[in-house]
Amino acid sequence: MSRPRTLARVAAVQALYQAEHAQMSPETVIDQFVRHRLGALPWQGGLEEGRVPEADVPLFTRIVRTAAQQQDVVDGMIVQALPEAWPLARLDPVLRAALRAGGAELWMPDGPPAKVVLNEYLDVAHGFFSGDEPRLLNGVLDRLAHLLRPAEFSSAR
Repeated sequence: MSRPRTLARVAAVQALYQAEHAQMSPETVIDQFVRHRLGALPWQGGLEEGRVPEADVPLFTRIVRTAAQQQDVVDGMIVQALPEAWPLARLDPVLRAALRAGGAELWMPDGPPAKVVLNEYLDVAHGFFSGDEPRLLNGVLDRLAHLLRPAEFSSAR
C-alpha cells in the first residue's frame, strides 16, 4: 500500500536537510527533487536508493516552500518549545528539518488536522531515528499544534 502524502513528508524532510546542509535555495532543492528523486522512473530505484517514487509532489512542494518562507517564525516557535538544554543549532540536522517540515505543515491553516500532522511526523521520525528523537519531535510539534491550532484541541478537553 502506498502512502503518497507520507512519502511527500519524508521527501520534504530530506529536501530541507539538503537545502540547509548544501546551503542551497529551497527552489533549487525542490527542482532537483522533482526532476531526480520524485516520481517513478522504470530504470531508477526506490526508497533504498534515495528516491521517493510515489510522493505527493504538490504537498512536498508546499511543505518545503512554507518551511522556507516561514522559517524564522517556525524556528522561533520550535526554540520556545524545546527544552532549554537543547538549542535548535544543537539538534541533529535531520531532526531540525523534520521539526521545520512539521511546523510548516501546522502553520498552514488549510492543512490536515493537527493530530494527523503529529502522527505523520512521528512515523517519519521513526524512519530516521531509533532513539529519543521521535519523542522529542512529537513533544515539540504537539506544543506547536496547540499554539497554531488551539481550536482543534479546545473541544477535546
